Amino acid sequence: MAPDRFPGALTAAQAARHLAAGLRRARPGVPLVELPVADGGEGTVEAAVAAGWRRVEMEVCGPTGQQVNAHLAMNGRSAVVELAEASGLRRLPEGRPRPLVASSLGTGQMIAQAVRLGARRIVLGLGGGACTDGGAGLVQGLGGRLLDALGKDLPPGGAALRSLHALDLRGLPDMSGIEVVVAGDATAPLLGRGGAAAVDGPRRGATRDEVRLLDAGLRRWADLAEAASRRAARDVPGAGTAGGVAFAALTFLGATIEPGASLMLDLLGFADKARGAHLVVTGEGSLDTRSLRGTAPIGVARAAARAGAPVVAVAGRRGLTGEQLRKARIQAAYALADIEPDAERRVRLAGPLLEQLTVAIADEWLPLPRT
Repeated sequence: MAPDRFPGALTAAQAARHLAAGLRRARPGVPLVELPVADGGEGTVEAAVAAGWRRVEMEVCGPTGQQVNAHLAMNGRSAVVELAEASGLRRLPEGRPRPLVASSLGTGQMIAQAVRLGARRIVLGLGGGACTDGGAGLVQGLGGRLLDALGKDLPPGGAALRSLHALDLRGLPDMSGIEVVVAGDATAPLLGRGGAAAVDGPRRGATRDEVRLLDAGLRRWADLAEAASRRAARDVPGAGTAGGVAFAALTFLGATIEPGASLMLDLLGFADKARGAHLVVTGEGSLDTRSLRGTAPIGVARAAARAGAPVVAVAGRRGLTGEQLRKARIQAAYALADIEPDAERRVRLAGPLLEQLTVAIADEWLPLPRT
């Protein structure tokens, strides 16, 4: 059972539990392994914890300055840090977007804590963020200072970066010998029409004028950050991921960017668990053409195929043709919409509906032995 989350309805761990419960009723004798997955977005830490990693709780700064309880995951000297835990949209008070002032500061605090705990490899998941600050807050959370022309600390958020005059990086931790890997989309640059402000700004509530303001701030940030670090990262594919937080990771942490789904599956030991399986069940909220760009279920299907295990998928809605599913290495797909057409009920009853779908999965893929 290796599903991703069903946004607004079920976490990945909850989806796995419901799938397992349904299959246990339909086929009581079949041994099951629950392995919720993620692609670097929201739910990444939870997936690591479900796979046996240790949950570490801490209090950090939320995207608009309030204190929040956030978690990272540890396994030996490896850590998983998730942007959404500290600086995510779900952390916005009353869910109200604050595109100009939302900050990634808390995520920097989490990375600093992982370093203090002895992590030598940090995986940074960047989905679900609320900020378009180019990772300036992340640097502040690590102990760096961003100063205006009067030598005063800049206020948080992307809009303030237009007034950036100097960086004081003496408070940053020693990151030598620590590998940082960004689990993200290696496409968007930091600046311009396809950059962080243009793409992520509107998603975080920015108007057209605010997008221009944010892009100007990010340009100023890039000029000073690259000069201070002596790394040119603004045009690296993926630097604009998560409102440009990836840019700061590339520039100040020497990070690399890897596709989130395959990175997380390797981290969770998926290949070893799938080897010898009679069936792998994966899924997500909507299985559509967006999924083909690399969401977790597509990564699961490809990894399972390499392990020699057949794959079926479950989703709230299915928008892929049979040919598209076959190319993605998925043998069949089942949708909650097929048994419950009402969208509100699908969300509210997602768990029981998943359990109901497992009857069809069991009948087709786990036939009872003949007596």
